Amino acid sequence: MDKKAFIKIIQENKGIIQSLCRSYYQVTSDQEDASQDIILQLWKSIDSFKAYSSIETWIYRVALNTLLSKRRKEKKTVQTYQLEQGKVAISTKRFDDDLELLKVLVQSLSDSDKAVMILYFEGYKNKEIASLLKISVSVVSTRLNRIRQKLKEKLKSKKSCI
Repeated sequence: MDKKAFIKIIQENKGIIQSLCRSYYQVTSDQEDASQDIILQLWKSIDSFKAYSSIETWIYRVALNTLLSKRRKEKKTVQTYQLEQGKVAISTKRFDDDLELLKVLVQSLSDSDKAVMILYFEGYKNKEIASLLKISVSVVSTRLNRIRQKLKEKLKSKKSCI
């Protein structure tokens, strides 16, 4: 594939990439790094696209796999922080609406659960989610039920604190 065609595909689907990056990273520079990693992986694997599914679905699959792989590598890296005694502040945030709170709660999910929920929120059916994540439909259904329950419990506890 030539560069112009690839750039056009990326331009048309940059919303997918940005949305996924925002879901996995809160800091803008981390989102940009992740986006670049995804685009690089898409470029490396564009020739393997067989059009069995839509280009958007393929981009989702590559992007999610890239993000999950990146997150696994980051978890293996040990990070150290120097904390001065007495200078650690715990911030409390007030949420203006349930949607904002839900976004924060989804951020707190494990990476694999987050992937399922993002695809669910994007309107994918269980069968499509299973195909994208290479898991069974029953696993998707089970995860969705467990995640919904977790989110309901977290939502109740957060709302009672506000």
